[in-house]
Amino acid sequence: MPSMNWQHLLTKDRLGVARSQEAAQWYRSAFQKDYDRLIFSAAFRRLQDKTQVFPLAQTDYVRTRLTHSLEVSSVARSIGTLVGQHLADNDRLGDLSATDVGTILSAAALAHDIGNPPFGHAGEDGIGQFFADSEIGMRALAEMTKAEQNDLLYFEGNAQAFRLLTKLQNVDNDGGMQLSLATLASFIKYPCGSLERKTIDHIALKKFNYFQAEKDLFSSIMSRLEILPLLYNKSGEAIAWARHPLVYLLEAADDLCYSLVDIEDAYRLSLMSSGEVIGFYESIIAPYGGFPNKVKRITRDKDKIEYLRAFAMGLLIDEVVKAFIEHETEILNGQLTVDLLSLIPSANVLANIKTYAYDHIYVSQPVLEVGIAGHEIIEGLLKAFVGAVNQEYYARSTSKSRMLMSFLPDQFLGANRKLDADPYLRILKITDFISGMTDRYAVHVYQMITGVHLTT
Repeated sequence: MPSMNWQHLLTKDRLGVARSQEAAQWYRSAFQKDYDRLIFSAAFRRLQDKTQVFPLAQTDYVRTRLTHSLEVSSVARSIGTLVGQHLADNDRLGDLSATDVGTILSAAALAHDIGNPPFGHAGEDGIGQFFADSEIGMRALAEMTKAEQNDLLYFEGNAQAFRLLTKLQNVDNDGGMQLSLATLASFIKYPCGSLERKTIDHIALKKFNYFQAEKDLFSSIMSRLEILPLLYNKSGEAIAWARHPLVYLLEAADDLCYSLVDIEDAYRLSLMSSGEVIGFYESIIAPYGGFPNKVKRITRDKDKIEYLRAFAMGLLIDEVVKAFIEHETEILNGQLTVDLLSLIPSANVLANIKTYAYDHIYVSQPVLEVGIAGHEIIEGLLKAFVGAVNQEYYARSTSKSRMLMSFLPDQFLGANRKLDADPYLRILKITDFISGMTDRYAVHVYQMITGVHLTT
């Protein structure tokens, strides 16, 4: 049975950079460079004003996408270093160290939400709904292939992240941000296109991670890393792949953070009692001997919750590492079809937390109110700008469409501000523009276009 090889999977090769051009620095590894490039990027910085769960929250305590990404990066680094030590002990890392694996994952974690549009999943849904239901959206789709249509009907922040990192960020560079292939592949949770999503029962095909505009680039990266294909087209070309093994660890770090942290934020917003939150943490800790003695000396509920969340996280990290090691062969063969958290001893507790969150937190009034507003704003922006570019392209411009065109930055138009002849690429640049907005900037532009003022 074919198996992926750690030496290939953890390559230092960079997208768009020949090996001979890569300058070595004794004080900074190739993967630390990835981390630095990401954390200093404008796209990462914008996450400070993109929603995590509680949109445009009035308290400065709850997490944004940026603080969530930093927390996931921290957890992923710990998990990666522990797994890296296992790989080093079994002579699978070559000239790399255990900390290199941790660094790859900490960098990939910074990128995992970087393509999300404003208003989180409501923003993704709003983009898809616009193209499915509106006259302007459906007319735009009519000129596209089925795969191109699916890219927009099921718009995916993960695919936008791949496009952003490899093309839109540092636009003058071949390879965009020019990250290492190991880091780039470690954040690709769904290595397939929009037509292949959900065609087989495998977690790698739950969603999709590239648009048709990046199809060839995506395929070349999978090939260079020798990642196993899962599906082929009629011509024998790979069209869906297994996950890079480190993706399972990144996914676990992400899921652990929002599972343990969302209920902490909900307590701060009075959506849960301290007893409810502590009860969930106790369910994780109890099999390991119960609460540590230090808990008795903590008097304030918020401090107790923070301590227990950190303690529970440490236990769950160990469970994830053990699950990965136990299932490493399946992972390298591309045969692990489920996420790691479903395989750990605390799986049922985490499932209960998720159910509670969906039933009580994600349907709370502040979340729903701004989610609904997010739909309206995203669809309103698309109606204005998709309508304007198509009116301009087909020489049916109006004074309003010309003003909207003047508002679009140069990078979202073609050379000399000429529109793309390809209808798919023309519209994709508009989704680039809108998905790159922060929540507040999206509100600002919507208000400018409509004259409607929204309170935040």
